[in-house]
Amino acid sequence: MTATTAIPAATPNGTPYGTPTGTHDISKLIVRTSLRDRAAFDLLYRHTSAKLFGVCLRVLKDRTEAEEALQEVFVKIWSKADRFAVSELSPISWLVAVARNHAIDRLRARRVPAADLDAALEVADQAPSPEAQAIAGGEGVRLHRCLEELEADRADAVRGAYLRGDTYEELAARFSVPLNTMRTWLRRSLLKLKDCLER
Repeated sequence: MTATTAIPAATPNGTPYGTPTGTHDISKLIVRTSLRDRAAFDLLYRHTSAKLFGVCLRVLKDRTEAEEALQEVFVKIWSKADRFAVSELSPISWLVAVARNHAIDRLRARRVPAADLDAALEVADQAPSPEAQAIAGGEGVRLHRCLEELEADRADAVRGAYLRGDTYEELAARFSVPLNTMRTWLRRSLLKLKDCLER
């Protein structure tokens, strides 16, 4: 696929369609995309484009630019899907990282003030997370079981970050730990959840 290859269409009003599906399904779609499975890539777009568009929009604060960025993000995902296998991130976190980093690169190209870049780096992703989507669907029971395998404070932090939309700063203050410690808690907890959901 090249940058000129068509990306699946958005909804008629111009808003990308689709919502994230279960973590396990997204992981499979990324792996199949890395093998150049176009059908899997189309499904990945449908299931995650709305969330990734939200990330781009919150960073760029311009709908037209965010739509352009989203198309470029999926070109990157197509060409770099094989890197997911060696990433320590959960599938949706990896996709969000690709989108956020690309949007921030666009900001840098605009030569925006450093303060705006700092704010973009701390954008809280308020779109429904895979955990929230799973609770709404058939994965809810399995997810709750997996959360129970985490230490109580870690599980509560994950619920705060990915179900209630709390920022890392709010969680760090709530649990009286440094910000970097909270980031480590969440990263390790997501890895454990990913392993549990894929068993």
